[in-house]
Amino acid sequence: MEFFHVLNRGVDKRNIIMDDFDRARFVHDLFIFNDKRAAIHPKLPDRKDGTGKRVILVRIYAFCLMKNHYHLLLSETQPGGISLFMKKLNMGYAKYFNEKYSRTGALWQGKFKKKLVERNAHFMYLPYYVHLNPLDYYMPEWRRGGVKDTAKALAYLRTYRWSSHLDYLGEKNLPSITEREFLANIIGTRKRYESEIGSIITSPTIAPVSESLE
Repeated sequence: MEFFHVLNRGVDKRNIIMDDFDRARFVHDLFIFNDKRAAIHPKLPDRKDGTGKRVILVRIYAFCLMKNHYHLLLSETQPGGISLFMKKLNMGYAKYFNEKYSRTGALWQGKFKKKLVERNAHFMYLPYYVHLNPLDYYMPEWRRGGVKDTAKALAYLRTYRWSSHLDYLGEKNLPSITEREFLANIIGTRKRYESEIGSIITSPTIAPVSESLE
């Protein structure tokens, strides 16, 4: 099985999220478009073609939604599944956003970036990196390993709803989006998971690796 780090940004790094309604819509789209049958349509709630069992295109292991970009850790369940899923996700959300804010033109910087996770060390670090992104709003020094108060950093991350971080802590947040069993066996207990986060954000050696993942 191959794993991919997938990300995209707003064109010119503009915000693609303006409020919590947009956040909820994007998360909803992560679920609804992860289906071979799902239609690209800007209206809610019914946007599926046909009936029957859901046929997922990808497994989403971790995600994080930021103001102007998002990160996903994926594997394919169908040939070409990532490309089809990302097409539906990006087009569907762009239609919604442009209609809501009366704008035209491209919303995204490009199609999307997809990086194959080739090294085990890279794979082990990625879930932490994805979930640490919200610290950019509170303690951006985490990216150089400069966090002095780990407890405050961990507390802040617990307040951020728009990622799979809370679900990996064992707190039911957005459980229908991700498949967590595989990574949970690697990450371990809540105590171990948060301890590893603390090690990353205080390490001038480990944390700067984040820059190579953008």
